[in-house]
Amino acid sequence: MPEGHSIHRLARQFTDVFAGQSLRVSSPQGRFDAGARLLDGQVLHGARAHGKQLLLDFGAGEDVQRVLRVHLGLYGAFSFGGDETFRGASSIGAPRRMGETDTFEAQGQGPDAGPAIAYTGPPEPVGQVRVRLSSDHGWADLRGPSVCEVLTPAEAGAVVDRLGPDPLVPGTGAEEFLQRVSGRGVALGQLLMDQAVLAGVGNIYRAESLFRQGLDPWLPGRRLSRPDGTALWEDLVRLMNDGVREGRIITTRLEHRGSVDEQGEPAPVWPDNAHYVYQRDGLGCRVCGTDVRMAQMQARKLYWCPACQS
Repeated sequence: MPEGHSIHRLARQFTDVFAGQSLRVSSPQGRFDAGARLLDGQVLHGARAHGKQLLLDFGAGEDVQRVLRVHLGLYGAFSFGGDETFRGASSIGAPRRMGETDTFEAQGQGPDAGPAIAYTGPPEPVGQVRVRLSSDHGWADLRGPSVCEVLTPAEAGAVVDRLGPDPLVPGTGAEEFLQRVSGRGVALGQLLMDQAVLAGVGNIYRAESLFRQGLDPWLPGRRLSRPDGTALWEDLVRLMNDGVREGRIITTRLEHRGSVDEQGEPAPVWPDNAHYVYQRDGLGCRVCGTDVRMAQMQARKLYWCPACQS
């Protein structure tokens, strides 16, 4: 499932390529016909994200009247395409392994495309396209989301209000996070994956942030000190903003990465040197050498170093 940085990147892309334009909205698959009719012809004012929720704000005039809410879930993905002016778009979503790959080629602009081809509109839909949004210059196709619905602004606000603070949303801070964690007897590793406690953090950021702060994943939330909780929040703000900028999750510090490869060349950061513990069970900890362990926590794989996080 995409973590919060991917959804914020996606919101920025929608704003970059569609904001201020009247969009044609359809459901080639047919499962979103009613919602598409509500949005078709309206102006996209902008896109925003909170945690793993993507919110597209539409209106017939200056005011937002309807909000398209999308949660990609495990299998959802957006793909984009268009003419040479349609910049900044990419395919983000499943399938993915570690991080994500952003690719985009304007029609007729690929390396093997030959002479430029005049843009004549979106191609025929491929696969089960739940929603297609298109302008005069490009399109976005959504496939396989776990949630896709049209809400009123008040209903969209209620969805956000049920979520915890998002480290990528300006104006939020450590205090709300600490309030939601304090008094809880639940393990900290479980709390970080609870979107009502902290929005946008997934399995990678959970494992890596706890390691970087030397925190035991089984520490009950009520035993997390204010200094440690504040440091954890601030580190997540840094890491997730890096993820938005880079398009992938890289959490290792320079001094803890492999220095050279088998040929004696500087070792690339991605992917082998990107993480401390995530998917490194059985390998030596980059800091102390102890074998990284893996266990199940709430049906999700948890990775940690038993020495550095004791």
